[in-house]
Amino acid sequence: MRGDAADRRRRRLVALAVVVTCALLVVDLLGGPGTGLLRRGAATVLGPLERVLAPSGRADEDELRRDNEELQSALRQAEVAGRESAELSALLASPSTAGARVVPARVVGVGAPGPQGVVRLTIDVGSRDGVDVDRTVVASGGLVGRVASVAPWTSDVLVVGGPEVVIGARVGGAGALATVGGATAAATGRDAGELGLTLVQTGTLTVGDEVRTLGSVDGRPFVPGVLVGRITAVEPQRGRLAPSGTVEPAVDVGTLSVVGVLLSPPRSTPRAAVTGGTSGGTSGGTS
Repeated sequence: MRGDAADRRRRRLVALAVVVTCALLVVDLLGGPGTGLLRRGAATVLGPLERVLAPSGRADEDELRRDNEELQSALRQAEVAGRESAELSALLASPSTAGARVVPARVVGVGAPGPQGVVRLTIDVGSRDGVDVDRTVVASGGLVGRVASVAPWTSDVLVVGGPEVVIGARVGGAGALATVGGATAAATGRDAGELGLTLVQTGTLTVGDEVRTLGSVDGRPFVPGVLVGRITAVEPQRGRLAPSGTVEPAVDVGTLSVVGVLLSPPRSTPRAAVTGGTSGGTSGGTS
């Protein structure tokens, strides 16, 4: 009878520990103070319970070990959920998604890295979520890449820096036109993940200049104005008319958990004609 009572007591304490862990998870998802405090709170509550559940024999040790593993797994899941919640909040508050319809997604797969680093990601949204090919994919820091293929519940994303991604861009405050890509990174001695940039016209590049997407027709594959990265080095022209340089991407795709797919609608209204020679650009012709 005493052993049965001890087992019931132990089960109640384990159930209490699971409830506490779930409560901490809910607090974090509702905007709690962060995973560090979450971990400390869990340790404060669960530590005494572990001592109460001290084993009295080999069977009890095995049972306690299983219980501890379950609690640690629940805590890890809470930490992951808290981190993803914070990334989602940052994504929706970032300039990359301002005014856009966004389908949030989790990164669930990473392709084998090439000379330029990671070149392909798999995300957990697809055609049934309204996603189709050639949509812009962003993170809170800036551009991630473009949707290359779509299944009902998943999509593959070609990321910035991969050999199949070339981006029209504007550079610096003057908005000089340029192309950005990663296909020649190995040949030019750049580090994995760094991008190459070439102006399409004569001009100057300055270290620190921001590089943003030029934009595509109907915003596909790239909407305009998304941060691609910043210039970290300017290369000697060596007889070339247009200067080139190295760009550090705004997003480290190897550490992403949450991204957003931008669903920019196509233009449906004809653009009105205007009459030249007037200060206000008055539409219409002369009567």
